[in-house]
Amino acid sequence: MKNNDNNGGDRGTSLGMCIGLALGTAIGAATGNIGLWMPVGLCLGLVLGPSLFDQKEEEDPQDKDEKNDSEDGPDET
Repeated sequence: MKNNDNNGGDRGTSLGMCIGLALGTAIGAATGNIGLWMPVGLCLGLVLGPSLFDQKEEEDPQDKDEKNDSEDGPDET
């Protein structure tokens, strides 16, 4: 069965939405058109957030070798 555990994978989406909403509100307040810029900033943050903030952590090559060794099974001598 597939494990649907997300383990914080939405960090980029939520962070992008927050930053986009803040920037959109600031631009809207400066131009006097919050009703337009707030959703525009939210949508841009929703689209750009995951690509900017969801960076996969590099796996240590030594850990990868240890994982491969454990998958080989018991050593036959």
